[in-house]
Amino acid sequence: MRFISLLSLAAVVAVPAYAADPVAGERLWRNCQACHMIVDDAGEVLARGGRVGPNLYRVVGRPAASIEGFRYSADLTAAGEAGLVWDTESFQAYTANPTAFLREYLDKPSARGAMAFQLRSGAEDMYAYLKSVSGQE
Repeated sequence: MRFISLLSLAAVVAVPAYAADPVAGERLWRNCQACHMIVDDAGEVLARGGRVGPNLYRVVGRPAASIEGFRYSADLTAAGEAGLVWDTESFQAYTANPTAFLREYLDKPSARGAMAFQLRSGAEDMYAYLKSVSGQE
């Protein structure tokens, strides 16, 4: 019995950690494109979408609320001014529940996120997709 348990443990340890999948993220893009687009600095459209939300080109590692000329919510702007940068963890938490994330990040119970959509699963894949489409391997 102990021998089987050790083998089982070895099998679990040998399985590689889950890696984010940009291809799966690309499939999730349809959930985001109603509001967001991905357009590079030269104006080339990399992924068509709406203009309600900010351009997501090079969002990875970018300070929150930092695209010049885009009207962000006051609370997201405050989070950006407080040092919020879109890394894997902050992106996943924000996209899962923008309002809850901002309330916790700002320690402000009345904070509200303007993004209505909640990406309940696959945020790590979406992040990998946005990273890859922006050439940020």
